[in-house]
Amino acid sequence: MKKYVQIENVQMSFETKHGPFVALKDIALKINPGEFITLIGHSGCGKSTLLNLIAGLIMPTDGVMLCADREIAGPGPDRGVVFQNHSLLPWLTCFENVHLAVERVFGATESKAQLAQRTQEALALVHLSHAEHKYPHEISGGMKQRVGIARALSMQPKVLLMDEPFGALDALTRAHLQDELMKIVAATNSTVVMVTHDVDEAVLLSDRIVMMTNGPAATIGEILSVDLPKPRNRVALANDAYYHCLRAVVLEFLYQKQARKAA
Repeated sequence: MKKYVQIENVQMSFETKHGPFVALKDIALKINPGEFITLIGHSGCGKSTLLNLIAGLIMPTDGVMLCADREIAGPGPDRGVVFQNHSLLPWLTCFENVHLAVERVFGATESKAQLAQRTQEALALVHLSHAEHKYPHEISGGMKQRVGIARALSMQPKVLLMDEPFGALDALTRAHLQDELMKIVAATNSTVVMVTHDVDEAVLLSDRIVMMTNGPAATIGEILSVDLPKPRNRVALANDAYYHCLRAVVLEFLYQKQARKAA
């Protein structure tokens, strides 16, 4: 199967006043089209650094990074990013925030009507058509995150990158958006790489969970395949023995195998 993302022997170090700081070493990972990958590990293990490398926001010190067989040499519309902070422009409406991305990617080749249609379709995908004329201060935190997801998906990226997108939300809103994300990914067949600290979120959403060792010089410790059938229902999984077995594997890695820097 053709890989969408290939990471081969990637190292990442940062220059500091005390000398080089090695954040990541020997990272090797291949991600298939339509696959949902979560990155999990303790704080400081380089999860966000790895996501930023895939996004092209930073360049690796060494190694090879490819997306759709092309070198990742910087940010691009083939990789949409959703951050924990929604990063919406407060002076623009929901429609305008999404339209800005659409225009940037498709403005040279499509008409104004086509651009507007793309924007409306992206908002409809996250069930926000009714809020397209509202400004960020007029909507809830969960709705802001949905606008961020719509903006990323509107570019039709090959890979959707998400850095703890639900981390700042309350538990009920978080659960609702997890369910919505599962539906969106199923509808669009998106390839997703998501950073999370939440074990239950990782097991619920993932096809594979990439577990990172503690930093500095963090690397991939284990990769767990989550072969639970889809679509997944959180209520049904609450009493599923295999779900709890998978959850236990991740907990064991985090709190026994990598316990020394758990604080």
